[in-house]
Amino acid sequence: MVSENDIHVKVKDHSVSGEVFTLKKDPKFDYLITTPQPSLEELPNYYKSEDYISHTNSKRNIFETVYHLVRRVSISKKVKLINNQNTETKTLLDIGCGTGDFLQAAKKQNWNVVGIEPNTSARDIAKSKVGQEVYNTGHLLSLEPNTFDVITLWHVLEHLPKLDEHIQLIKSLLKDNGTLVIAVPNYNSFDACHYKNFWAAYDVPRHLWHFSRKSIQTLFETVQLNVENELPMKFDSYYVSLLSEKYKSGFMNPVKAFWVGLKSNLKAKRSKEYSSIIYILKNQ
Repeated sequence: MVSENDIHVKVKDHSVSGEVFTLKKDPKFDYLITTPQPSLEELPNYYKSEDYISHTNSKRNIFETVYHLVRRVSISKKVKLINNQNTETKTLLDIGCGTGDFLQAAKKQNWNVVGIEPNTSARDIAKSKVGQEVYNTGHLLSLEPNTFDVITLWHVLEHLPKLDEHIQLIKSLLKDNGTLVIAVPNYNSFDACHYKNFWAAYDVPRHLWHFSRKSIQTLFETVQLNVENELPMKFDSYYVSLLSEKYKSGFMNPVKAFWVGLKSNLKAKRSKEYSSIIYILKNQ
């Protein structure tokens, strides 16, 4: 049970509404809960921003251009990661596929792909890249159980409104010994502790949940999905620090952001508390 005594921090929505939300810590699972959470009807309104970069292919400035360059490198690494999984049929479900770049790269490597994307514009772009195998969220319920060798959620788990139900559903869609790959921000990272309520990866209220390494392990153990490995997303500390500087001081301050991002990665070499972490989980 989460109480008033479990308040972790209060954070402003810097992207859309300007509203302030409270993050409360769940003592059992160690994650933070955005409070209050928008209703399912209200939630799409908080994504209505031209700056929501994962829903577009735009390169309007140097920041967006660099983001997309880094994303290309990141996608190559992601495909290599799933290629290293021991699979026979190479069936892939990418939940929250955005504009479909990862799906497109995986398809070129002979993966049989299915994408889920709630944003209409992003979904249409993804379809133009991989065909019609990209659907709205409701399609998850019509998929056959035990279908996929690999399911991926790249910075998506924190957006899912019904967390417990989605975890149960994801578990049911995985084949025996299938692999679940999750990437999420880590609120115990140095950059999170440094920026506090200005930390851009809180991104309230679009991020409904905020995870630690302990919370991912504890949460997925309840459905017999065990963390086999953790991989750092080192670029995220720089990207998040740039946005955090903007929220804190009004401009991105790339020199200071680079220093904080670098310091975060250096400290994480020992602590393992990187700004964002990829978790590789196995179905048992």
